[in-house]
Amino acid sequence: MTHTLRRFRRAALTGAGLLVLAGCAQDAPQDFFQPEGPNARKIDDLQKPVFLTAGIVGLIVFGVIIYAMFKYRDRGQAIPEQTHGKPALEIGLTVLPALILAVVGTFTARAIFDLADESDTEMVINVTGQQWWWEYDYPVQSAYGIERPIITSGQLVMPVGTKVLLRVTSRDVIHSYWIPKLNGKKDAVPGRVHTLRLEADQPGIYAGQCTEFCGLSHANMRMEAVALSKDDFAAWVARQQQPQPMLTGDSPEALGQGVFIAQCSRCHQVDGLTRADGTPIIAAPDENVWAGAAPNMTHFASRNTFAGATWDLLDDECRADVWESDPASFGAKYLAGVTSECLAQSDLRAWLRNAPGKKPMYSDPAKLDETGGLYRGMPYLGLNEDDIDSLIAYLVTLK
Repeated sequence: MTHTLRRFRRAALTGAGLLVLAGCAQDAPQDFFQPEGPNARKIDDLQKPVFLTAGIVGLIVFGVIIYAMFKYRDRGQAIPEQTHGKPALEIGLTVLPALILAVVGTFTARAIFDLADESDTEMVINVTGQQWWWEYDYPVQSAYGIERPIITSGQLVMPVGTKVLLRVTSRDVIHSYWIPKLNGKKDAVPGRVHTLRLEADQPGIYAGQCTEFCGLSHANMRMEAVALSKDDFAAWVARQQQPQPMLTGDSPEALGQGVFIAQCSRCHQVDGLTRADGTPIIAAPDENVWAGAAPNMTHFASRNTFAGATWDLLDDECRADVWESDPASFGAKYLAGVTSECLAQSDLRAWLRNAPGKKPMYSDPAKLDETGGLYRGMPYLGLNEDDIDSLIAYLVTLK
């Protein structure tokens, strides 16, 4: 009995220590207890009383168990009085949990219907998941200056204080979209469109994570929602609708453009690139990638993450400057994009050198017969260091 009590005390102390440590985490990027939008607050307003009620019930249950362990531990005494057959106790222990669940269920159902209401949404963004990144497609919406579709990836950009309706789907397997500080989870299912509302209180970046196991790089499939003031969002829209100019000469950027056309344009689109005869270069990811799409790179350096928002394009100092900026100055810092001085070259260079080695892609050429010769994710390109240097110089110009 003494040994059992010691084990119980150690377990209790360990649990208390873990609770204390958990309480020390402040401003965690994916902390759903820190809502920063009306939809997330609806969830928070529901979960707090539920957790409180569950905690009180848990304490009562543990208290009764501990009391019974000490009060009725075996001392060689006679079997204590049995409670079987006492209707009042049995009915009470049935009705009380049922009442608690009924109350919780009522408020939960109300919150679910409130979150599912789409009647007040003001803007639409199509969200498509695939192994292992998210694509954002902004259909034409003249009210927001979107006169032709915008396609980007990694970071969803939206105006602050705007009720945004996401239409979520998938091209391959089931994924799940979750920005904890803005709303709950929504599954992305092939052949179906599920809707999710987002709205942010103030400018900033809100981190998220795919929450449905979707293959080798599930843990590397992340996302970020970027909320900009309405003026900054209008500036972002105007820039995103501009094509990139063709570079000429023998500068590192122009050489990198040539590497991109030769090695990357089969899958990745950059609007504005043309062949020698003036015809536009159109990517054909459906001929190379299992899911049939690859991230649009037209404005690659306007976002500060890459490879499914797994790695930052900004070095630690510049990233902190953007993420930790106050709401009034955030927009200008985000719209500045990635500069050569702030570029985190190490991860990007390693990615271009050997993408499957940095992020598992199931792109083993020996297994391509299983996918009809198509890759899952970015394959090994065999670039030499000079090609990588030039390509990085070119990518930084894509703003």
